[in-house]
Amino acid sequence: VQLQASGGGLVQPGGSLRLSCATSGFTLKYYAVGWVRQALGKEREGVSCIDGFDVATYYGNSTKGRFTISRDNAKSAVYLQMNSLKPEDTAVYYCAAGPTENWPRPDRLDSWGQGTLVTVSS
Repeated sequence: VQLQASGGGLVQPGGSLRLSCATSGFTLKYYAVGWVRQALGKEREGVSCIDGFDVATYYGNSTKGRFTISRDNAKSAVYLQMNSLKPEDTAVYYCAAGPTENWPRPDRLDSWGQGTLVTVSS
């Protein structure tokens, strides 16, 4: 199982970014795949996940209404559209996979990609 996140960068408050997670080594539709973030000095936090039925099964309270997760099984990819970004969204964002029932617990997820840094600052 391989997951590779990309799309991070520096953005001003109120701006948008789209993260991508390229997956390989497993059949995407059989897993819930999503995003976990970790800000400097803080614990990892589940952000969002989407299951094999293309249902977004989880959004964290801090990102609900601003972030949208989607997946393209044909491309073996998962995306996170982040709008109205705030400085507190600054973190390393990781793409991760695991059983739907284990989200949003980072310690219960099976597979992780490397992170991509999102910095929200003016």
